[in-house]
Amino acid sequence: MARVAVIGTGLGGLAAAARLAALGHAVTVLEQAPEVGGKLGWFARGGHGFDTGPSLVTLPQVYRDLFAATGGPLEDAVELVRVDPAVAYRFADGTPLVLPGSSVEVPAAIDTALGPGTGAQWAALMARAAAMWRITEQPFLRSPLAGAATLARLARSGSDVATVAPWRTLRGLARAHLQHPHLRTLLDRYATYSGSDPRRAPAVLATVAYVEQAFGSWYVRGGLRRLAEAVAERAADRGARIRTGSAVERVLVEGGRVAGVRLAGGEELRADVVVCGADAAGLYAGLLPPHRATRRVRRHLARSTPSLSGFVLLLALCGRTAGWAHHTVLFPEDYDAEFDAVFGVGRFRGAPQPAPDPTVYISSPDDPATRPDPDSESWFVLVNAPRHDPGRGVDWDTPGLADRYAAQVLDTLARRGLDVRDRLRWCVVRTPADLERDTRSVGGSIYGTSSNGTRAAFLRPGNAGPVPGLFLVGGSAHPGGGLPLVALSAEIAAGMIGPA
Repeated sequence: MARVAVIGTGLGGLAAAARLAALGHAVTVLEQAPEVGGKLGWFARGGHGFDTGPSLVTLPQVYRDLFAATGGPLEDAVELVRVDPAVAYRFADGTPLVLPGSSVEVPAAIDTALGPGTGAQWAALMARAAAMWRITEQPFLRSPLAGAATLARLARSGSDVATVAPWRTLRGLARAHLQHPHLRTLLDRYATYSGSDPRRAPAVLATVAYVEQAFGSWYVRGGLRRLAEAVAERAADRGARIRTGSAVERVLVEGGRVAGVRLAGGEELRADVVVCGADAAGLYAGLLPPHRATRRVRRHLARSTPSLSGFVLLLALCGRTAGWAHHTVLFPEDYDAEFDAVFGVGRFRGAPQPAPDPTVYISSPDDPATRPDPDSESWFVLVNAPRHDPGRGVDWDTPGLADRYAAQVLDTLARRGLDVRDRLRWCVVRTPADLERDTRSVGGSIYGTSSNGTRAAFLRPGNAGPVPGLFLVGGSAHPGGGLPLVALSAEIAAGMIGPA
């Protein structure tokens, strides 16, 4: 039986704790915040409630596998509700596109919105994405990183390489398959699921769209924070000890391997294994002492492009919006200008800034747990944003900046036909700087490093760290961000550690 210290109670850390405790290890989970969940947070005031991180679950089978491996069915712990329609889109010219929750109905919906033949274009692309998924799921998403061998696993045949096309970008794939400009915009959006730029992100990210449509989008009744609470309860039931309000300030290394962690108050917790669910860049920059074994990883992270962050408004609204969808996305006229701004490239080269005309994403579940009465709504409003980077980029703590940009986002909503300013009870603003403080993600980068470039996409920080006894899970480690992938990172790490 190994003594295991898990840093962070994001779903990657909690899933690792549950699996390792079920395998018989002595597990202690350490969380700086007063509650579990990490980026899967919850904010409540005056009867209004908001998920402040992910708003849907895809690939629920990954969580069914987690719960089955640790003691009982997922559905005994949470209530999953299929989201249908999945998303209501509105393009800059006012064209609406409502995507059904069932993949078989999607082509017809696209034909209705964008014209005959457009549904077939999208269906052909999804067929290509399905083939990409079959090729990459087991050798990449469910297996540990193995350096260059990771990419070699994808090269089992020439036809597989041609299908995945690692040299092609997501934007390039769109140009090859999609003639309608709105469909290209739609595919571009899936780069943001990994905090990336579609002009640099790999074509294989089309699998995100495929997974969302093939396996459905799901909501957890009561808010997605219930999923984090359920995994924490499962870990505790298996014997894990969860300590909130316990910030880790150092990973201890002795004799060339990890020896435990030191907490902010000076307490040292000895451990044979340390599983880090915190941001990988933060781990290597601040939690680990200088060590020659970590130099290569530090250099790689320094060369990588950090993922984008998010600027969030939590809107408590009176009244209800007729015909409102669970998820709504309002696209700008110039999507490239948005990516240029948040990454500081192109027309904003070297000077990242809040996008002047951003895409606006709105999540508003029809769930009594999120509102004080039937005649009210709670909107989580997100726009892509540059990370918090004082001195070299955007300092989100600059006095007045957050309030000015919040007003700009509300104005953007109004211009696109959703003026809610006269319905506003109150508004809470959350910036990338707030995300950094709350979750210790460097700069508030949601996914650690972006997938801008093939190597960045396929060679994220590995689950086995360069110091013996150190393991990484969560959205900044392999295989990437998003609720299903962080659970897979925990499955990979637990498999490498093995039973007691």
